[in-house]
Amino acid sequence: MLVPRSLHLAAPFVIAAVLCTSAATAVAAEPSQTPADAGFQRMKLGEFTIIALADGEFPLPTDQLLNENQPGQVERLLRHAGLPTAVPTAINAFLIDTGARQVLVDAGSGALLGPGLGKLQENLRAAGYAPEQIDEVLLTHLHPDHFGGLSADGRMRFANAVIRIDRREADFWLDKSNASGVDDSVKGSFDGAPASLQPYLAAGRLETFQPGATLEPGITAVDLSGHTAGHTAYRVESHGQTLLLWGDIVHVAAVQLPAPKVTIHFDSTPTAAQSTREKVYAEAARQGYWVAAAHIAFPGIGHVEADGKGYSWKPAGEVGN
Repeated sequence: MLVPRSLHLAAPFVIAAVLCTSAATAVAAEPSQTPADAGFQRMKLGEFTIIALADGEFPLPTDQLLNENQPGQVERLLRHAGLPTAVPTAINAFLIDTGARQVLVDAGSGALLGPGLGKLQENLRAAGYAPEQIDEVLLTHLHPDHFGGLSADGRMRFANAVIRIDRREADFWLDKSNASGVDDSVKGSFDGAPASLQPYLAAGRLETFQPGATLEPGITAVDLSGHTAGHTAYRVESHGQTLLLWGDIVHVAAVQLPAPKVTIHFDSTPTAAQSTREKVYAEAARQGYWVAAAHIAFPGIGHVEADGKGYSWKPAGEVGN
């Protein structure tokens, strides 16, 4: 594990802006029959328990943010799915309970993105876990809907956790000289990320890793860069069953699954994001493992299936039907 000793920050940054311009195999047990309106869902993956945690939902203005490669493509796909232009978009995080460790993947938005969001800790408690029980938080990337729940008013919200992130991701967002090369919609991360990470860095509990690192037995970092410089998925394996927590491979499933080449303004390198998405779709469909998605309708767990020239999403409740 590499501790980023080179990342010396001054006094905690003021959060001046936020990101969003608008606020394995099928034999694994499917999410349990928790009430439909609950903000958490459990499933078994071998000896591990996976808990999907809802942070909330926001309307994503696809007409402003998606980059289509054919005129009218996005509108047509949304109409086919019966969705409005401002697509209701989930923010999901996931807890991996290995029995020995409680590992949270992403921390939700906290107070950064307004009302209706920031519900992760409430739902974590409803699932039977206190924030103090979290041993580590693995971040997929440094956009505020993923890091915003780490801290509040300069204090850690996961008092006993180590925060882990890809070294390239930390190096990029903790260096403001990189701000000129990104879309305006994500520039807020250059203030927000240091502010959220600072309490952990000051306590010596921010660690970085290289792509492919084994972070815990059964949990491996997978390089899915493109959306951001060090965008990372986490492959979870137990007793022959596999789950890929893929972060922001998809923002609008109804569009980007059938049309993988559609990118979003949030992508740091759109061509790389597109290529990564196509590769991970193909692998997920071919290997048939479970996927956990940050921005597919809660609980965001299911399978990717080949569908004509594109792909489709099979939610966990429909697997095997």
